[in-house]
Amino acid sequence: MSDQVKRIGVLTSGGDAPGMNAAVRAVVRTAIGQGIECIGIRRGWSGLISNDFVRLNGSSVSHIINKGGTILYTARSEEFMDRKGREKAIGTCKLLGLDGIVAIGGDGTFRGALALSRQIAESGQKLSVVGIPATIDNDIGCSHYTIGFDTACNTAVECIDKLRDTMQSHERCSVVEVMGRHAGYLALYVGIAVGATAVLIPERPLDFENDVIENIRRARLAGSTHYMVVTAEGAASAYEIANRIKDEIGIDPRVTVLGHIQRGGSPSARDRETASRMGYEAVQVLMAGKGNRIVATREGRIVDLDMEEALAMTKEFEMDRYDVLEALTNNDSFGFGR
Repeated sequence: MSDQVKRIGVLTSGGDAPGMNAAVRAVVRTAIGQGIECIGIRRGWSGLISNDFVRLNGSSVSHIINKGGTILYTARSEEFMDRKGREKAIGTCKLLGLDGIVAIGGDGTFRGALALSRQIAESGQKLSVVGIPATIDNDIGCSHYTIGFDTACNTAVECIDKLRDTMQSHERCSVVEVMGRHAGYLALYVGIAVGATAVLIPERPLDFENDVIENIRRARLAGSTHYMVVTAEGAASAYEIANRIKDEIGIDPRVTVLGHIQRGGSPSARDRETASRMGYEAVQVLMAGKGNRIVATREGRIVDLDMEEALAMTKEFEMDRYDVLEALTNNDSFGFGR
């Protein structure tokens, strides 16, 4: 049992991601195993302001590792961004006697955690915060992988595979928009996995003629009668892409915006395992007396990084994967899905 850490809080904030529950479970079970009390803060930073919390024990987190969403709920809080709002949150931390908080979420979640810790430090007190990256966008600069990404990829692939069945039957072109915010990881991974005719990502300037029209023409000349274009939401609107395809080559595409379905569903084995390791490590970090840290994956290992330094990091986009996509598309003699 830790002599310094007696009670910690755990919360999920921002957009939900499959695997968040697995991370919560790991935090709670690891803490309890070390004699540390665990408080679940519901609805993210908003719950810390409004005293919305629940005591967690082993049974509280039983049978949740396979569930999507988050049992603690999640929200974004405008009030917490203001100093006065954080002052209310500090009051809750004092009321609960928290020695640390594990915050599960994305970039905004971590910036909020750092601001809270600094504001508490101004009064001569200490609250250790540790972040766990969970977002389907996989866009946290300090971590090579974020919880939820694999499940979101699998969900998108499953949906597109079903679209392919009807596209083949009706000899159609489909334009599918996936999530990802300002990052193209989800679109690129999914595009490779489904054998897309074209993939549009924000990290690569769009050359519509070469990236879309020429790929469709090549597939058509090779005998294909159905085509798939995958676009990241941060690259281009699926409706705009569909209209341009219709205007330039006369094909009338069908548009599918997958939207929030990508955030749901039972987490994959990878997301459950990664979340479990990260949750365990977060408690170990707190027990070691460290604070203002982010638990991250780096070169296949779970590490903890200084939160301020981690938030300044950028992730180099894996453009070599786009090279793979282009090689397979440009040499595709059979069209989409081969």
